[in-house]
Amino acid sequence: MKNQGIVEEKLVLLKGISGVFRPGVLTALMGVSGAGKTTLMDVLAGRKTGGYIEGNIKISGYPKKQETFARISGYCEQNDIHSPHVTVYESLLYSAWLRLPRDVDSETRKMFIEEVMELVELKTLRDALVGLPGENGLSTEQRKRLTIAVELVANPSIIFMDEPTSGLDARAAAIVMRTVRNTVDTGRTVVCTIHQPSIDIFEAFDELFLMKPGGQEIYVGPLGRHSFHLIKYFEEIKGVAKIKDQYNPATWMLEVTSPAQELALGVDFTDLYKNSELYGRNKMLIEELSTPTPDSKDLYFPTKYSRSVYTQCVACLWKQHWSNWRNPSYSAVRLLFTIVIALMFGTMFWDLGSKRKRPQDIFNAMGSMYTATLFLGVQNAFSVQPVVAVERIVFYRERAAGMYSAVSYAFATVLIELPYVLVQAIVYTVIVYSMIGFEWTVGKFLWYFFIMYFTLLYFTFYGMMAVAMTPNHHIASILSFAFFALWNLFSGFVVPKPVRFVSDDFEFFISRIPVWWIWYYWVCPVAWTLYGLVASQFGDVKDVLQTGETVEGFVRLYFGFRHDFLDISLSVVVGFGVLFAVAFAISISIFNFQRR
Repeated sequence: MKNQGIVEEKLVLLKGISGVFRPGVLTALMGVSGAGKTTLMDVLAGRKTGGYIEGNIKISGYPKKQETFARISGYCEQNDIHSPHVTVYESLLYSAWLRLPRDVDSETRKMFIEEVMELVELKTLRDALVGLPGENGLSTEQRKRLTIAVELVANPSIIFMDEPTSGLDARAAAIVMRTVRNTVDTGRTVVCTIHQPSIDIFEAFDELFLMKPGGQEIYVGPLGRHSFHLIKYFEEIKGVAKIKDQYNPATWMLEVTSPAQELALGVDFTDLYKNSELYGRNKMLIEELSTPTPDSKDLYFPTKYSRSVYTQCVACLWKQHWSNWRNPSYSAVRLLFTIVIALMFGTMFWDLGSKRKRPQDIFNAMGSMYTATLFLGVQNAFSVQPVVAVERIVFYRERAAGMYSAVSYAFATVLIELPYVLVQAIVYTVIVYSMIGFEWTVGKFLWYFFIMYFTLLYFTFYGMMAVAMTPNHHIASILSFAFFALWNLFSGFVVPKPVRFVSDDFEFFISRIPVWWIWYYWVCPVAWTLYGLVASQFGDVKDVLQTGETVEGFVRLYFGFRHDFLDISLSVVVGFGVLFAVAFAISISIFNFQRR
């Protein structure tokens, strides 16, 4: 922009805006593209993520506090963001569960949800899955009504709607506007941005807030029957063309107030409005409503969220459960992939675990552990990333609505993976352990199982963490691939770790990894997994190899794996899982890649 001659350090998107939105009055926020409609709505709703905001916003005469305002307001976004694998009723139940006050009991909450479904005409879609936009599930118009319903079940006093009819045909737009009108008639304050509406939709509004490029208002007032007040105001301006019979007032209004028309007439519609009688009346109304009534009190809530941390966690866990359970492309495919890989490795490395005659037998058994760790772990990490990316967009909307804290969401997202990975680890361990022929003792089996379980967990949590730290799952997968390549290289299988051997007669040190890279071996999660798996299976075996040394001695001499180090190995593997889970929670709390 500076190359085009812009000299200002800050670009002003809204300039001198003032107005009033009242209960029971449906207000249209209009203007040509770039006029600042959505910007104004985001500022009023407290959804802006960047820039500087100056000015005053008052609610019933009291200064607006965002934490409080989020509890009494709703925001229907244009993109209709919902979790795809829950039903319409479950979406409403979830929103009401977390946003209605804790003194509202379960039965009352369900009755209220039924009333809202009746209001927005969603009764017939009660058990329909929401789905992904343009792929499956609800149609665009049905998603619009669900977006409105999700906000209504929170019983907000103020509702903002960003282009509720965008992308809809005439019939669908009429259904949505009937829903909006029904909402206004319940006594709520409703503000909608709208873009080139039809005559019928435009006349459903009571008042108009018209803006021009530069973020300035040019008309704020009533529409009247057949837009009488709006037409009268602009036709009284010298040079403005009269509206033709049966012509859409919304289209005419945008045409006669365009920048080109402003230039042709040699007028500034903002100045005309600021000097009009209508502006004077609006200023008086603003002053009148900016003073609290004598018997009123400012809104106050003792807690930031409607529900306790425990309830937030339970509700988030409930939704995550249904999201995972109804997503076979994620959960079922992951389990199927595990079974296939287990059978493949079982047949490839058939009965190698029982062979302990040559050093190569130990290498082969370790190879089965190494390949399984990388195959299953990397698949877990990559498969969870698109799932987390989809839900993160929903998380942004729900957190902005004050439904729950980021910690509660992260806790549920992490916890729901535990049983799925547990089943995955059990299935893999039973198949592979029996087919490869490792020693059937309770201790060795449990060591193998626990290390594989926590390994799959830390890969899964790493995938979640990578998404939380990056703008989208595509970038997350690219970065993850780079890290997995390093984990593969420094796992201790391709290049064994340095070994220091001490006996009564001598001491020697064998360094295979260059000295300046040794540190990475000790922070490589896969290296600790291999350490635990190999040491648990062979670290205490006294069988003698063809070379004359015991299996225990060979594993300790060549790889540096000691059986008495197993506890530490498992602890480190568990620690990596906890580390990545905590990093995911912190990242999802701190980073917001939305740009509004």
